[in-house]
Amino acid sequence: MKQLHIFLFTISIFFLSGLASVRSQTITDSLKFKEKYGLRVGTDLSKLIRSFAEEDYSGFELMGDYRVYKNYYLAAEIGNETLNYESSTLAVTAKGSYIKLGADYNAYENWTGMENMIIVGARYGFATFSQTLDEYVIYTDSQYFPPNVNTEAIEAKGLNASWLELMVGIKVEVLNNLYLGGNVQLKRRITQTTPRDFDNLTIPGFNRTYDDSFFGVGYNYSISYLIPLYKKAKN
Repeated sequence: MKQLHIFLFTISIFFLSGLASVRSQTITDSLKFKEKYGLRVGTDLSKLIRSFAEEDYSGFELMGDYRVYKNYYLAAEIGNETLNYESSTLAVTAKGSYIKLGADYNAYENWTGMENMIIVGARYGFATFSQTLDEYVIYTDSQYFPPNVNTEAIEAKGLNASWLELMVGIKVEVLNNLYLGGNVQLKRRITQTTPRDFDNLTIPGFNRTYDDSFFGVGYNYSISYLIPLYKKAKN
């Protein structure tokens, strides 16, 4: 009889400890922080500011990213630009649209409750555009005749270009789901079609080009909003 009491007591202790363990695990799981997964959409503030501040520039860009796994995001940008280039010998205007597709990696380990980002990303860019030679100077060897400035515009349509770019930047959550960010980009041109009588001096989405280099640079300042679709526990 005494052994039966001891056995029942042991079973009771085991059962109660099991309940306590389950309850403790439930509390721990409920306290575990859940991270937001969803679609973030925004715009490039730097292009809007330049459009208002500079007479010879206009541009607009929409951007978005979607978190697919932990620190990995699919990302895209689409935009339109009018870029002017002037020197002592010519003036050129490029107009067109572009799209950039790629991915971002968040290299920042957030504290619990934070959703900030240090971004390392890559993009493939493609642009379609026109290039207009607005004016150019024809020099002569004669000291009696000044250089001739030709203002008859020459337009080349149906041009395109592609490039790869690496970028680093940040995104900071300033209000719930609202982010401010910035990044710098290093671009490497892959292909381009050029006008018949002159080169592409600017490319929408790529910016300035140079005769002796395939590389270009860019930057942006962004504002974006995260549309949360679901949450997952942080590992």
